[in-house]
Amino acid sequence: MNRSISWMKYMALAAVLVLVLSGCGATGNSNSAVQASGGEQVAGQAEGGNLTYALATSPDTLDPHRSGLAVTVRAIRTIYDNLVVQLPDGSIKPWLAKEWSVSEDGKSYTFKLREDVKFHDGTPFNAEAVKFNLDRVIDPATKAANSLALIRPYSSSEVIDEYTIKVNLEQPSQAFLGNLSQALLGIVSPTAAKKYGDQLGKNPVGTGPYTFVKWDENADIVVAKNKDYNWAPATVENEGAPHIDTITFKIVPEEATRIGSVQSKQVLAAETVPPQNIAALKNDPNQQLLQANTVGLPYTLFFNLRKAPWDDVKVRQAVQSAVDVESIVKTLYLGNYERAWSALSPGILGYNASLEGSINPDINKANQLLDEQGWIKGADGIREKDGKKLTLHYVDGSPNREKRNDIAAIIQQQLKQVGIAVEVEITKDVATVIYQNWDYDLYGNSQVNSDPNALYAFYHTSAEGERPTLSGLSDPKIDKLLEQGAVETDQDKRVDIYNQIQQYLIEQAVILPIYVFPYTVAASKSVQGIKFDSLGYPLFNDVRIQP
Repeated sequence: MNRSISWMKYMALAAVLVLVLSGCGATGNSNSAVQASGGEQVAGQAEGGNLTYALATSPDTLDPHRSGLAVTVRAIRTIYDNLVVQLPDGSIKPWLAKEWSVSEDGKSYTFKLREDVKFHDGTPFNAEAVKFNLDRVIDPATKAANSLALIRPYSSSEVIDEYTIKVNLEQPSQAFLGNLSQALLGIVSPTAAKKYGDQLGKNPVGTGPYTFVKWDENADIVVAKNKDYNWAPATVENEGAPHIDTITFKIVPEEATRIGSVQSKQVLAAETVPPQNIAALKNDPNQQLLQANTVGLPYTLFFNLRKAPWDDVKVRQAVQSAVDVESIVKTLYLGNYERAWSALSPGILGYNASLEGSINPDINKANQLLDEQGWIKGADGIREKDGKKLTLHYVDGSPNREKRNDIAAIIQQQLKQVGIAVEVEITKDVATVIYQNWDYDLYGNSQVNSDPNALYAFYHTSAEGERPTLSGLSDPKIDKLLEQGAVETDQDKRVDIYNQIQQYLIEQAVILPIYVFPYTVAASKSVQGIKFDSLGYPLFNDVRIQP
């Protein structure tokens, strides 16, 4: 792929929807007319029905400020709106905010808000509600997750009048306005947040196109049409209430069951299509394959630099040389996933294309590096030093999302060839093992994001004080570059800063980038109008179920 394409073009590519069409549709509940935006009915277009949509994993919470999972966004994007929306070309457009201005020093934004919006519980949307939300994210009692990194460097806000709010930052931020468009900074009802407290995640209330109905744990989440909705963002065509009545998000972790449920018509759509099923879906006259590229941080394995011997760059470089990433990606994903080369994915500002092809497997180099560091192979083939065996504790989550457990198994075999024993731990309690106990040597994660400032929360030393970074990296040079990247207004200079950061992370073997995730959906031909935002998340405002 030609990586010289401009960032704007890449952002457009990130939202490209690939539709594979061949044949007639399956059945679904529908009526024969659609309510057009002007109020008249258009014959032949469906209204009503229930979209059943299978998710690969369960959301952790439906409180956007407390979630750390991409799968949560699939559901909460139906319930909550944002102040602004980011388009595929990277531009920021109005949503709940009609317009805004930025101070000369870049440290404050003044937003003029829509005056016709209400939360699902009847609470009016206004400047007080926005202030409540922004303050809630930075309140330690909220226990905010990814939203806290997204809102940085927010400090305070002032209500100017009922529909005008001034938002103050500790320092200028090139990422802040775009971050306000992300679902994890969705606007929650202040009334509901105060009423339900820690249980807002089970009783979500927003201003979105769908209202929450119920959540049966590990089974399904149901949302229903918000009949009063009339303020959709520019990423969809339908400005008003959804065409369908309800969406039922079914939790179906097992791959074969999830895709089989579409083919057997038990559900109308299912996410995260296994690579081995893609060819069959393309040739199925009753199904369609929808795909959107995701941007942000690709699936990446992080060394825990807090623990020896992984604090030794040469030992990490030995692992880097011994792991055959290309083979892993081709074997597991059959050419449907792209190999990752950097801490950022293609399509995001500052992606360093020069890193492509820079790291290739070299067993001789891996052995040489380990020999130089005094790790000598024992009788069992495992290296030892000072009476300790060279053992790598590789932690991954359950279920086997995107075949990540299989990656661990392959790396276990590859590293055995150079004398490194890999102990694989598959756990359902990743949060405790990784973020509380730091009990790992290698762990994989990814993040959907619109700005390279996302690297700050993963690699800046100060981030350790809030939630331990996955790598434990602490380097003043990288800290300074991350700080500069957050405020630099010259785009070319900003790109250069993030290029330097990515180069460092690979040269120092802080991480092992593995793959770029394409979001795929298998759907009945009867389902029309599923769109994707600029980050690759599905939008359901335009969905119709045809007979």
